Amino acid sequence: MSEQKFDEFGDPIEEIIYVSRAELKRDMQELKDMGERLMEMKPSLLDKLPLGERLRAALDESKRIKSHNARKRHLGFIGKLMQDEDLEPIKELLSRLDATSEEFNRRFHQLERWRDRLVSGDNKVLTEYLEQYPEADHQHIRQLVRNAKKEADQNKAPAAARKLFKYLRAVDEL
Repeated sequence: MSEQKFDEFGDPIEEIIYVSRAELKRDMQELKDMGERLMEMKPSLLDKLPLGERLRAALDESKRIKSHNARKRHLGFIGKLMQDEDLEPIKELLSRLDATSEEFNRRFHQLERWRDRLVSGDNKVLTEYLEQYPEADHQHIRQLVRNAKKEADQNKAPAAARKLFKYLRAVDEL
């Protein structure tokens, strides 16, 4: 246990933690990088994040900025606004969307397994999927599965299986 220090008036002395300018710049650059990725994101994905009103408005505004210098200034503004945000949900969503992250790979392989099970399985597998993802369009997914099975039986190129995977991925992102 550390010993409490007092000044000449008997008030406790608070320890000041100094942060180097380089560290502050690195932190700000990290916020700008995250802001840039948010700027490129679809509005439907941004809706999933608990963003402040000003930050969301700034991200929406960034869509119409075309000038390189104006975009660079606006990115600095977004980075400054992000200092007041809870960054954990933002980092979590970005890692889910980052193709190099473990989370992305895990979800991708899970969707591939669902696709393979749906194409090779029976209605029990489809029912199981629909229970786990109730927001999926039942009729549309049944049609995609039926087309993929037909395609597999005829040894054709897996175009319908790709469409099925694309739909599974879209439902997973909801």
